[in-house]
Amino acid sequence: MLPPELHPPPYRPYTSPSPNFNSVYSPKRNPSPSYPNGNTTTNRRSQHNSRFNPTSFVHNARIAVALVPSAAFLLDLGGTPVVAALTLGLMVAYVLDSLNFKSGSFFAVWFTIISAQIVFCFSSSLFTSFNSVILGLLGCCVCGFASFLIGVWASLQFKWIQIEFPTIVLAFERILFACTPVIGSVLFSWATVSAVGMMNASYYYMVFNCVFYWLYSIPRVSSFKMKQEVSYHGGEVPDDSLVLGQLESCLHSLHLLFFPLMFHIVSHSAILFSSASTVCDLFLLFFVPFLFLLYASTRGALWWVTKSEHQLRSIRIVNGAVALVIVVVCLEVRVVFHSFARYIQVPWPLNYVLVTVTMLGGAAGAGAYEMNMIADASSSLAFTGLAVFVSAAGAIVVGFPVLFIPLPAVAGFYLARFFTKKNLSSYFAFVVLGSLMVTWFVVHNFWDLNIWMAGMSLKSFCKFIVADVILAMAVPGLALLPQKLHYLTEVGLIGHALLLCHIENRFYTYSGIYYYSFDDEVMYPSYMVVLTTFVGLALVRRLSVDHRIGPKAVWVLTCLYSSKLVMLFITSKAALWASAILLLAVSPPLLLYKDRSRTAPKMKPWQGYSHAAVIALSVWFCRETIFEALQWWNGRSPSGGLLLGVCVLLTGLACVPIVALHFSHVMSAKRSLVLVIATGVLFIVMQPPVPSSWTYHSELIKAARQSSDDISIYGFITSKPTWPSWLLMSAILLSLAAVTSIIPIRYIVELRMIFSIAMGIALGVYISAEYFLQATVLHILIVTTTVCTSVFVVFTHLPSASSTKVLPWVFALLVALFPVTYLLEGQVRVKSILADSGVGDLGEEDSKLTALLAVEGARTSLLGLYAAIFMLIALEIKYELASLMREKFNEKGGGGIRHSQSGQSSDSGSSFPKMRFMQQRRASTVPAFTIKRMAAEGAWMPAVGNVATIMCFAICLILNVNLTGGSNRAIFLLAPILLLLNQDSDFVAGFGDKQRYFPVTIVISGYLILTSVYSIWEEIWQGNVGWGMQVGGPNWLFAVKNLALLILTFPSHILFNQFVWSYKKRNDSVPLLTIPLNLPPLLITDVVKVRILGLLGIIYSLIQYLISRQQYMSGLKYI
Repeated sequence: MLPPELHPPPYRPYTSPSPNFNSVYSPKRNPSPSYPNGNTTTNRRSQHNSRFNPTSFVHNARIAVALVPSAAFLLDLGGTPVVAALTLGLMVAYVLDSLNFKSGSFFAVWFTIISAQIVFCFSSSLFTSFNSVILGLLGCCVCGFASFLIGVWASLQFKWIQIEFPTIVLAFERILFACTPVIGSVLFSWATVSAVGMMNASYYYMVFNCVFYWLYSIPRVSSFKMKQEVSYHGGEVPDDSLVLGQLESCLHSLHLLFFPLMFHIVSHSAILFSSASTVCDLFLLFFVPFLFLLYASTRGALWWVTKSEHQLRSIRIVNGAVALVIVVVCLEVRVVFHSFARYIQVPWPLNYVLVTVTMLGGAAGAGAYEMNMIADASSSLAFTGLAVFVSAAGAIVVGFPVLFIPLPAVAGFYLARFFTKKNLSSYFAFVVLGSLMVTWFVVHNFWDLNIWMAGMSLKSFCKFIVADVILAMAVPGLALLPQKLHYLTEVGLIGHALLLCHIENRFYTYSGIYYYSFDDEVMYPSYMVVLTTFVGLALVRRLSVDHRIGPKAVWVLTCLYSSKLVMLFITSKAALWASAILLLAVSPPLLLYKDRSRTAPKMKPWQGYSHAAVIALSVWFCRETIFEALQWWNGRSPSGGLLLGVCVLLTGLACVPIVALHFSHVMSAKRSLVLVIATGVLFIVMQPPVPSSWTYHSELIKAARQSSDDISIYGFITSKPTWPSWLLMSAILLSLAAVTSIIPIRYIVELRMIFSIAMGIALGVYISAEYFLQATVLHILIVTTTVCTSVFVVFTHLPSASSTKVLPWVFALLVALFPVTYLLEGQVRVKSILADSGVGDLGEEDSKLTALLAVEGARTSLLGLYAAIFMLIALEIKYELASLMREKFNEKGGGGIRHSQSGQSSDSGSSFPKMRFMQQRRASTVPAFTIKRMAAEGAWMPAVGNVATIMCFAICLILNVNLTGGSNRAIFLLAPILLLLNQDSDFVAGFGDKQRYFPVTIVISGYLILTSVYSIWEEIWQGNVGWGMQVGGPNWLFAVKNLALLILTFPSHILFNQFVWSYKKRNDSVPLLTIPLNLPPLLITDVVKVRILGLLGIIYSLIQYLISRQQYMSGLKYI
């Protein structure tokens, strides 16, 4: 009796109305209705139109398999310009999306892709690489179409497009599935050919075609069709619910069959019929995809031909038999007799007969079993006889002794019996006999060769290979054992993976065996490492899905197979095992704790500590591999600080899964993890001197340190003392620990004081040792300055009961230290330089010039230090005042709410829970100091902030003159510092938040006017004692002309600054009337600053007009 899903719909019993629509379309699960005359329905769209269902695109992972590597390949071809264009465009799209401007984000994504493609066409070297205009244009078209597909894929992620334009979304989905296999196979083949050469490009193209045909051309249900539609069709998937139609499926099949063959004909036209091997290439490139297409038809690939299972079965059997014969014969010529002729021990012509019988018989048996043709006693008998005959013929071919020919025949018999009777003991009998045959073959062909390979004899390799093959043969049988014995399968798989890793590590990384004989063929190529890795990972996943192995075995096998990829980048023999240990230490939080309850922590605290300790030990054990990776990346040996920093950073990153997945509710774990990662980053950036005992204990690292290559290449380099970097790192880590509340300075005043003093001392000593090492006397003043700054900032942010009385005096001391330190630094440095040079007060001019330059440089550094200090103080005070105003506003609002609700009923007590929560949170977080008291005793803050802001701005102006000679553009970067000014009744009366932009504009205008006058004066003065010009002379005309042009710019600036101060509306025509006055200064002046003033006056006038106009329109709307 057939199962219910194979019955035709009129006779089918009840089936579940909701099958898995993520599965592929199959005629077995979706048969067409049968009619009495035996005809089936034609392939047409179902008359029931499936309804559109907006949802997330469920095929993202499938599309990403092709488009993500393609995008990476396009970025590699385009280079930095394309990456820059994409980065800027995607940043704009992200900002628009975060502002909920969905349509703008959508168009920004498309504009970014189009811009990147345009940049790609101009920046890539396709035309020079191909050395052909036609091929270059074709390559640009392929890359452009790939970019278009990426844009289509990105468009499907916008939910609003699905809601507003459902037909476009369905078209986008069909375009993706119709075009991705074509473009993806081309780009993947292109990348492969670029890496390994053009020799077998047609076969690469054929393989990628088959892979993408399987991923995208097998019929699949649309992501946007309602899944409930299946109940309306008796459990069948209607045709219009499929992504691809008949036309696209037909074109995909033709593309699979003919494009690799056509590509081979075009690229190898000169040698198509030069030998039997080249002729066989033509047949293989057609019939191998044809066999794959017939196999894919078991998953519905030929649904566009017919939906009749009987007809499809006939097509598979007839066409498959013909294709199988041709493929087997071609493989004999192309592979067997070409590469393995030395192992064929039968003379001609019997060798061709027996090899053909063996290969064709084996292929026929496998095909018959796959097509379910072994169903009765007669077919089972024929299958068993074929297996016995093929095994015996194969044994004769490889030279197996005639006396022992029954041994392979019996092995074939047991293998056939296993497939026909499902007898597990028969399979193990086959494994035993097959192991004997494999052992005989290896011993017979290789055992007597006295060859050393990869540092060991060939006999040792033979032992490893035989053991690996025996394990590979035994694992399928072990996997079929009962559930209690699955640990045997796990042991066999792990043993096989260990042997494979050891063999590949020896063959691939040993320096003496990269080339075989005198040919330039790599003995163990890179693609074999990649192939065995992904085949192993796929096997592990399949066995895990079938519950043949447990999670621990999956964890170990995944780490072992993944670690093999390290060999592709690091050629050290220990790299594979070190990476395997590191993966085994990092991956348990991801792989071993999946099945536990989500309501409770998945990992206990002691387990978390244990895993973290194991990770740290594993990273330390792998330090040599990390050292080699850094050496490979930098091209030279890394420093001790860099090596230690990378180890600490890797430890922190490896602990991220532990904290994120299992201890996300523990704040201390998060804070500690942030501190560890920050420590690693600081070690990498600062690279402080590290004792050799911290990073060495390794002969490899010591040998690299003692190498003389750096000296021979770079010479002797005078090293700068780097110990002060430890102080800076300590200060940064202390700050981070305080911010993350690891150090509870928020609640303990004494600890806050100790923290601020320690921070100040660390920063002061670092600055003194790094920038003022020669001026020893100034170290006390600099340390005092940094300590005062640290105390002021910390206690301003976290005030105490007496801090408001002390902080103004701390700031006063800080201001007083500035001129003292500045003047004392120059005197001390001049005396030390002159004393060291042995020159007195009347020494040589060169010595005096050197001393003056040193003083100016040191004083410039000192000015930069104080500018940064005053900037920090101004920022802190501005932040605290803004927070204070916000707290006052919230308190006033909360009091009004409480007063308005005091007379209401008791049920109103549940209102405003967020307000009460925020009040409780404020009451618990403000340490020993209230907002009202801060307002009463903190009236000094605006004045101090304004003084700090003005001093910072003045120092920056001095630095601008010293460093750039008074740059015109610097004022536009320095003037925004004045935005830190506060409302202060003591110094600036009437200044408030409304006038916050007035200082910026007035300073820009005043600075440009004064420097313009100075430039004119400097031009006409020319260093003469007198006036340096005559009335009517060229200098006089220059001064009069440029001063007059300068005066013409005044009206626009005066009007705009008045407007910025008061924001009073004037006549709209007044700002526009001043624009013509700025045109002569913009066009005919000789002074650049006057031209800038003219341009700025035009901009000011336009801004004033637009703001006034907007205020007028807003007033009309209000009225």
